[in-house]
Amino acid sequence: MRINTNVSSLTAQEAAKNTNSSISSSLEKLSTGLKINKASDDASGLAIADKLRTQVTSINQGVANGNSAITLLQIADKSMAEQSKILDTVKSKLIQANTATTSSDGRESIRKDITKLLEQLDNIAQQTNYNSTYLLQESATASGVSVALNFQVGEKSSDIISMGSVQANTTGLALTSINALGANGLTSALAASEQATVDTAITTLNGYRGDIGSTQNQVESAVRNLMTQATNIKAAESVIRDVDYAEESANFN
Repeated sequence: MRINTNVSSLTAQEAAKNTNSSISSSLEKLSTGLKINKASDDASGLAIADKLRTQVTSINQGVANGNSAITLLQIADKSMAEQSKILDTVKSKLIQANTATTSSDGRESIRKDITKLLEQLDNIAQQTNYNSTYLLQESATASGVSVALNFQVGEKSSDIISMGSVQANTTGLALTSINALGANGLTSALAASEQATVDTAITTLNGYRGDIGSTQNQVESAVRNLMTQATNIKAAESVIRDVDYAEESANFN
């Protein structure tokens, strides 16, 4: 019989301490909804889950970048759609001028209309921008070619989708000869010859719009793929990090 050391009491204390620790751990998991609350719970699982969480965060930012890019591309496309309407009107006015039923005064009125229409075409190019990034020409005051744009739509720096350069103004669309009609007036012969110039400009503008449309389709496809990836990766993280309430409730009991 041992008197100085109560081994039974020490054993009971140890058991009580271990039980309390287990209860505390279960309560923590049940209250947070996570089975990994600190590194000691599952060191390797925590490392994997944190890496997956970082990946999802990066992918979600890529999705946000893609959605911003879609908005930018839509702005450019809508502006060029209006320019296309202007060119259609200019073409029809040139056809009107190239007929014997139109008088000299009538052709002068048509010339003035065309001048105003082309002025508005340039105004659209000068004004179209997204967050101060000009989309249809170099800048608000410079009519040169716009800068090609790169969008990172993904988690890696190599996940780039590009939009080509654009110069959708009278200079870039080779309409300067029509702008100069006021020097000698608009004649039937000039109206006939400049119709081909407008046709070429329309083809060039449609080429720009086609590039933007293709780029938008590519970005939208990338965004859909990224959203699917984010969902699957989040599910994988949940398997590692989230607690199974049924199992943990049984452990607690």
